[in-house]
Amino acid sequence: MGLSDVIGHAGLSGFTEVAMILFMAAFVAVVVWTFAPRRRRELDAASRLPLDDERTGPAGPGADS
Repeated sequence: MGLSDVIGHAGLSGFTEVAMILFMAAFVAVVVWTFAPRRRRELDAASRLPLDDERTGPAGPGADS
């Protein structure tokens, strides 16, 4: 007996569809939030951090003084 048989006989097929819709909605919300135009400046600043030679904040542990 497979999982599809168990779900089919238990009448749980509606829950799988609802779960799929909820997970898809959450995924779309995260993608929209990540690539929203209002976050452009923040993402551009973060993308330049590895190439920035100047220190803009306090030195962390193990950093040269």
